Amino acid sequence: MTGSNPPSSLELLGWSDFFAAQVEPDETELLVRRIASVHRARIDAIGVSGPVGIELPPNSNTAEFAVGDWVLADPLTGMLVRRLDRKTVFQRRAEGGHGQQLAAANVDTLFIVTSCNADFNPGRLERYLIMANQAGTNPVIVLTKADTVEDAGPFEQQARALQRDLPVVVLNARTADAVALLEPWCGVGQTVALVGSSGVGKSTLVNTLAGHASDTMQKTGSIRERDAKGRHTTTARSLHAIAGGGWVIDTPGIRTLYVSDVTDGIDTLFAEITDLAPNCRFRDCTHAHEPGCAVQAAVAKGELSADRLERWRSLLAENRDRTPVLSGPKGNKIVRKKKY
Repeated sequence: MTGSNPPSSLELLGWSDFFAAQVEPDETELLVRRIASVHRARIDAIGVSGPVGIELPPNSNTAEFAVGDWVLADPLTGMLVRRLDRKTVFQRRAEGGHGQQLAAANVDTLFIVTSCNADFNPGRLERYLIMANQAGTNPVIVLTKADTVEDAGPFEQQARALQRDLPVVVLNARTADAVALLEPWCGVGQTVALVGSSGVGKSTLVNTLAGHASDTMQKTGSIRERDAKGRHTTTARSLHAIAGGGWVIDTPGIRTLYVSDVTDGIDTLFAEITDLAPNCRFRDCTHAHEPGCAVQAAVAKGELSADRLERWRSLLAENRDRTPVLSGPKGNKIVRKKKY
């Protein structure tokens, strides 16, 4: 019976049983809000009636909130009471930083956007896939600017080979066909986020998905012809309604993406290596030189690419070196990077 009921107003915003179960009996009178944008000193949100403001308690840090978060607010003052636990969260560790920078929360599908030109970089796409896997979101590679090349097939083939059962969509972000191609992930109440480097067409794609509504239009920019590098036109993360009923989060282009504290994400990206590892003779096999290594045997038989194994080894080492660990006397723990 419940499956045939139309979605509620909150469900149209992405609300689900996961979040409803977190609301305590004494909190049922509080207002449910979803964060639409995060700024240095304020947070904007949406409710069932449309855009609303959120009053922040004294000494609040907006960096602790992400676009897509669900929060509860006081019905009289509009003051934020608390944030609900996230179903998924996309974040990254900045160079030289100890904490994670929040990019988006409660995202169902992550569109990893790149273009059919010099921007296409399998190594960078692997890093985005690791972040998506770690976040718990479903990754989809979106290849834009298909109209600028004679044959987008080679780009699509390379992208599909990056991860097992990885969906890849080839499109022109400026055409209405893009909406139809991405529709399977943009249904009512679904939330997608777009990530990728500058100039690949993320903002253009957001505008296409949003139906070019005047109040949601994102600025778009050009790219340099010599190297396909783009300029940053999106400077803040924001939540936009999709014409078909879902929601899309645009994010600024990321110049450098490091891997840190993402072991599970790497295991998913290199699932064929993860699956072979239990068959190795030694439990702590590094798949480099040990006898009885099932991974090396697969390379010898041509079942696994030696280049792919080397990329796995490189990313695993970077993750190990960049993941901070707790150390120090008991009761006085400090954060430092692992060293081997």
